Amino acid sequence: MTKPPQFRRRTLLKGLGASALLPLLSANLIGCSDSSDAPPTPNPPESVPATFEHGVASGDPLADRVILWTRVTPEREGDVVVTWELASDEGFANIIASGSGTTTAAVDYTVKVDATGLDAGTGYFYRFRTGERTSPVGRTRSAPSGALAAASFAVVSCSNYPAGLFHVYREIAGREVDAVLHLGDYIYEYAADGYASDNAEALGRVSEPAGEILSLADYRTRYAQYRGDSDLQACHARHPFVVVWDDHEVANDAWRDGAENHSPDSEGSFSERRAAAIQAWFEWLPVRPPGEASDIIYRQFRYGDLLDLIMLDTRNAGRDRQVDYADYLNGEQIDSAAVLAATGDSNRSLLGSAQLAWVKDALTSSTARWQVLGQQVLMARQPLPEPAVRALTPATAGEDALQQATAAVLGAVQAKGKPAGERSAEEQALLDSAIPFNADAWDGYTFEREDLLNHARQLQSRLVVLAGDTHNAWASQLTTADGTVVGAELACPSVTSPGAEAVIGTDAATLFGPLAVQLMDDLRYANLVQRGFLQLAVGADALQADWVFIDSIDSPTYAIDAQSAHRLSVDRTSLLLA
Repeated sequence: MTKPPQFRRRTLLKGLGASALLPLLSANLIGCSDSSDAPPTPNPPESVPATFEHGVASGDPLADRVILWTRVTPEREGDVVVTWELASDEGFANIIASGSGTTTAAVDYTVKVDATGLDAGTGYFYRFRTGERTSPVGRTRSAPSGALAAASFAVVSCSNYPAGLFHVYREIAGREVDAVLHLGDYIYEYAADGYASDNAEALGRVSEPAGEILSLADYRTRYAQYRGDSDLQACHARHPFVVVWDDHEVANDAWRDGAENHSPDSEGSFSERRAAAIQAWFEWLPVRPPGEASDIIYRQFRYGDLLDLIMLDTRNAGRDRQVDYADYLNGEQIDSAAVLAATGDSNRSLLGSAQLAWVKDALTSSTARWQVLGQQVLMARQPLPEPAVRALTPATAGEDALQQATAAVLGAVQAKGKPAGERSAEEQALLDSAIPFNADAWDGYTFEREDLLNHARQLQSRLVVLAGDTHNAWASQLTTADGTVVGAELACPSVTSPGAEAVIGTDAATLFGPLAVQLMDDLRYANLVQRGFLQLAVGADALQADWVFIDSIDSPTYAIDAQSAHRLSVDRTSLLLA
């Protein structure tokens, strides 16, 4: 293929030693050349011997370029020269491009290449070398351009290493998809004895380092542990990833200026912690380095004329602090009216003004048949009666919380099944007490959600929203306040992180799924007990969603749970889920 001018050169970029965050985020980019140049210069004597222990990866595919990634493990500290090759065949008989560069401890010995000049919608193979060592071979694919009939994606989130084995990644590695969309919680920040670690020692998956991760060295060590997993390596080597962060890449329930799982008095500056987390994220994941702002990860990917994939950041870019229901207790009850006023406050933002304007512009300018938002938290409305929310919220739950929540949900379902005129005053009051179940989601920022959905409505966007975060599978219609359907939301289950069954028990979670569908007007499907992923098949007139569940995350072997598989389609004309 004809290569543009940028392939007619060879550059050598050494790892930068600056201490500032922003320069380091692109310091692991190395240069490129085409195969018509002279062969790469042999490693100079000062290059430290190193091995490839963390596999290879690719990501952020565009029509003419893709990011290639690896990390070397040096025998001792010092510069490591790394060369790379991109070929049209797995045997590397036809090398399309190659190059070399140096990586150092300043970027944790990670390496990135922005391989440009590619043909659209084309598969490639790539590998790295250092000294006599060669990395595993990776396969990647550029994004298509022009007329496109179909595209497919695997959607994942919430991969907690100590909680179980990464069989979901292994399963995806064996499937044919155009890309893997990771919606966040790629790592978790907790100490070895923290969240979802009860079975970690038996599984040989005790978190490293042992303490909660706070420093840059801590975050790097945690990423290294995750990226040592063979199933995750296989998935990265097989498919390009498009990744955004959620909260656990920094700390639980993060917002713009803090997090639930961060105590400044004992853990220091949150801004410094977040900067360390962001640096490690950019080092260890196959994402294109940012521009002038180091915390901006919202970006767009076009798959021909079929879909625009618009990736958002609902965590760090502009989120105001979450509403805390404990602040709205009036006696023993949560003040529903006060909560609705707070969550609907026009001054509260989830995206921030700059990102909100950007996503509106992206929707306005989109000419694709589908507009797909890849983001972290549930956008659909999920109201529950106040007694149920109070019982299921740790900060407000009393004794016998599960029994109280069950009684409230069952009572509300029964009341809702009656005509309004036949409900008792108590039944109507129960229904009227409904407040958002999860104020950490878009339900805690309803003014901004309404603004965005009305914008999509005015444009007649073909809107499909993808979400992770909750560890459970959901499907909902997206509606404006007057009930107009403007899109659909599809939420993936977790890779390993426990779902509702870990909080309320498997029996209750199994019961609550169908009850929630009856109680929540926009909800069409819920599985609150199983791990898995979402597979999307996007066509010109319909988008098909398949929820795939595995039967075990704590056994060396696994199988697909065919009985639990669920399929829904989104019709492009009506946007209805069926």
